Amino acid sequence: MNTFEKIYAAVRLIPRGYVMTYGGVAALAGNPRMARVVGYALHQNPAPGIIPCHRVVNREGRLAPAFAFGGEEVQRALLENEGVPFLPDGRVDLSHALFIPSKKE
Repeated sequence: MNTFEKIYAAVRLIPRGYVMTYGGVAALAGNPRMARVVGYALHQNPAPGIIPCHRVVNREGRLAPAFAFGGEEVQRALLENEGVPFLPDGRVDLSHALFIPSKKE
């Protein structure tokens, strides 16, 4: 499995209603130092709708200003549709929506 395939497999684990950070996805994919590679891979997403790249946010809960499939507003709408809570300043409320995979996954 190549690096992008590992990233896509990690992103597929994020359940509806939750998010992960770029660094969290990188760690789950096997290298916590490749958060930037995660962003690049998500912009190359070969299966939008199947690989839920909209569920990945930065470490502060901020949305991607250049979300690959329609912009920040589209990413927010997709997350809100899944029930992801937001703070008044527009960030995802990571205290309620951060997905932390168990050791079993």
